[in-house]
Amino acid sequence: MNPRRTLAITRRLFAQFRHDRRTLAILFVVPIVILGLFAALFRADAAAPALGVIQLDSGELGPAVARQLDASDLVEARSTTEAEASADLEAGELAGYVVLPKDFSASAMAGRVAPEITVEGTSQQDAVVVQQAVQRAMAAGIRELIAAQAPPGAPALPEIDPKITYRYGGGDLDGLDLLGGPFMGMMVFFLVYVVTSVSFLRERSLGTLERLMATPLRRTEIAVGYMLGFGVVAVVQAAEILAFGLLVLNLYNAGDVALLFGIQVLLALAAVNLGIFLSTFARNEFQAVQFIPLIVAPQVLLSGLIVPVSSEPDWLQVISNALPLTYAVDALREVMLKGADLAWGSIRLDVAVIAAFCIAAIVAAAATLRREVA
Repeated sequence: MNPRRTLAITRRLFAQFRHDRRTLAILFVVPIVILGLFAALFRADAAAPALGVIQLDSGELGPAVARQLDASDLVEARSTTEAEASADLEAGELAGYVVLPKDFSASAMAGRVAPEITVEGTSQQDAVVVQQAVQRAMAAGIRELIAAQAPPGAPALPEIDPKITYRYGGGDLDGLDLLGGPFMGMMVFFLVYVVTSVSFLRERSLGTLERLMATPLRRTEIAVGYMLGFGVVAVVQAAEILAFGLLVLNLYNAGDVALLFGIQVLLALAAVNLGIFLSTFARNEFQAVQFIPLIVAPQVLLSGLIVPVSSEPDWLQVISNALPLTYAVDALREVMLKGADLAWGSIRLDVAVIAAFCIAAIVAAAATLRREVA
């Protein structure tokens, strides 16, 4: 082996890297950006889940437990009524609520308390935190009031046996049930984007697109035609992924399957149009794939799949609310876990944003076709 010739090849590669700013950015800038996003997401001070407290007890224990919940650092307790708590839970403003019934103090003196806790159910973490906060507050309140007042023969610490009700889902849902819907959407978005961007780039590099531009076809017609072609494949893929998730993996679903499929189709079309648009800025397949850590990875991190958008720092929430994948994740989660339909205002907003992104991407793709071939 000749060291001189070997080093000549190494120097040639270094020269290529030096002139390829995009590759240098992928190697040295993107990792810092993604790790910075991870740090901002996981080191942010997460807001404590909101807990409604319905205090009906006419004795001393109910108010004592309410005071303990007010002082808790696990939850943000707020006094409310059962009707208001139910409406706030439906709107997502509460993670749960607890009812301290009229006979709460009397039951404690008899040796057993059974508070009624209702949790929203779409977040395992919030459900666990709410239950922990209630049980700690009850134990502290009981120790404060019951120990000194217990009659002879009564247990020093009554048995705490909460009754847990899940508004959505249930306590038997696992992590896959809670994340399966959004993750299916992520799979559709990612795979369709990669296939579309690489395939469309090949059309350009082979000269097919240039020949089409020489025909009477309008640029918008070309962009829509390619979108429909790739879209058919994307629709079949979306149907396959949805069927596998629901029929093979038995993911929990309380919503309309047709609506789920429609949302995934919209997401697939958004990925198709994004792939067509961004492929214009790439010269080869490698450069097309380079957009994945630039475009796809930040959307996955900020979509609310890993960390709820409400728990992100304010400046990251602004970015998250501008990303189409955020609305797709929210829509899929609402439909599968809550049984939401198009009558829900939040679902209509999610669908409208994804559809608007598709239209904007079609317009952008048509505009870049003009610039590329001119």
